[in-house]
Amino acid sequence: MFPPTRIVCLTEETVETLYLLGEQDRIVGISGYVVRPPQARREKVRVSAFTTANIDKILAQEPDLVLAFSDLQADIVADLIRRGIEMHAFNQRTVAGIRDMIRMVGAIVGAGERAEALIGSLETRLAEARNRVASLPKWPRVFFEEWDDPLISAIGWVSELVEIAGGIDVFADRRNQGAAKDRIVTAEEVVAREPD
Repeated sequence: MFPPTRIVCLTEETVETLYLLGEQDRIVGISGYVVRPPQARREKVRVSAFTTANIDKILAQEPDLVLAFSDLQADIVADLIRRGIEMHAFNQRTVAGIRDMIRMVGAIVGAGERAEALIGSLETRLAEARNRVASLPKWPRVFFEEWDDPLISAIGWVSELVEIAGGIDVFADRRNQGAAKDRIVTAEEVVAREPD
């Protein structure tokens, strides 16, 4: 069925995007990690964590599409594909990738114009942030902890946003590593990079 009317979102960014596009009524299942918008946790059935999912609960929602993210959900995706479920797995790792994900979600649900307007609004806000920090006398050195055990440094889009906001990501050299395992750092490395 196109556009899909019963969507399960296994990560929070597609949930937030669908709400921002006014297409939240299509969502029938979400990840337990979803926090934005707050009403999603009250309105939608939780069917997964991040790397685990309740396949029976997903199937009970009778989805005509499931949206996933990255290689970390590959086993869930494979299981659902074997059960005949339509899937789309995103892999946005940069700010440009986030724009592309929003554009694709908009296209999937027939909200392409609203997706372009949302992207335009986000681009305007990023430009405003860049302008505000251009005259800062000092940019703080920042360590962003994506995960604590093991200690993982920032994914690409977070590192980019740190810079847009006027910071210096002390592990910017690792931001293009797509896999989290390639961004694992030690506490000693963090100290050696001297974040503020």
